[in-house]
Amino acid sequence: MVKKRVLVVGGTGYLGQHLLQGFSEIQGDPFDLAFTYHSNLPQALLDALPYLLAFHVDLKTGQGFEAISQTFGQPDVVVNCAALSAPRACEMDPSAAMSINVPSSLVTWLSNFKETSTLLIQLSTDQVYEGVKSFYKEEDETVPVNVYGESKVAAEKYVSEKCLNFAILRSSIIFGPQTISPVPKSLPIQWIDGVLSKGEKMEFFHDEFRCPVYVKDVVTIIQVLTSRWMSEAKQMQLLLNVGGPDRVSRLQMAEAVAHIRGYDISLIKPVSASSVDRGVKSPSDISMNIDKLVQTLTISPISFIDGVRLTLTTEAKS
Repeated sequence: MVKKRVLVVGGTGYLGQHLLQGFSEIQGDPFDLAFTYHSNLPQALLDALPYLLAFHVDLKTGQGFEAISQTFGQPDVVVNCAALSAPRACEMDPSAAMSINVPSSLVTWLSNFKETSTLLIQLSTDQVYEGVKSFYKEEDETVPVNVYGESKVAAEKYVSEKCLNFAILRSSIIFGPQTISPVPKSLPIQWIDGVLSKGEKMEFFHDEFRCPVYVKDVVTIIQVLTSRWMSEAKQMQLLLNVGGPDRVSRLQMAEAVAHIRGYDISLIKPVSASSVDRGVKSPSDISMNIDKLVQTLTISPISFIDGVRLTLTTEAKS
């Protein structure tokens, strides 16, 4: 039996590594797995998952895709997690944000295959929304307030116009345990835990809201889409909000960590987001309605507090 091929673009990032791990753990080993990386190839990842194929790809130019065609072949599913995702970095270099976040070289490469049998799962963001109400739905207008959001709206438009089969996932903050090869950026729950564990007072925004989603739920969502695509083999053009069920502020995130760990709540000081200049405009309430996700895939993401609990117990074990 020929194995189905799954390619993770941006496989060394936070979600990318969790995806590779998640796909590797599926019973019966049904997939050939490959991933792309841009700067450095983490040895720890290859040691832990030795049967993965790694390809160096420059998304700006598309250099490296040809090697995938020759060695791996046409993927059945491509998950694009690669992005310039730090809003301030996008603000400082809009052209880099556009050239990395709009997957033109990836889509052009896929369009060279004769068969149109590849599903592209494109990671997007809750930052496509303006942030002036609560619980946005997929059909709500996209009005991004920063360059990062603009680049992701452009990516969504590009994918939906150029691809026959796609699933666009508008993801909120993804949180959970550290990856096999630790990522350089600070992880939200671990960062809060680190600060509060020192017993120092810290300010948290009380007036910016998101629906953070546990990383293993995002992996499950992508696995369900993958298996549905492989088994049903009918056209897929899907846009889904991917968040957890809870609308929380940074302040509430910190309070959840303090509650589970037993830290002193009085260390947590509420401040308004408008009191801090972050060098980039940030939407104030981009909480999302996830009814469509729950109904379409029959998946119910876990609550924020349960996700935090799982994150902290996993970190304690490791």
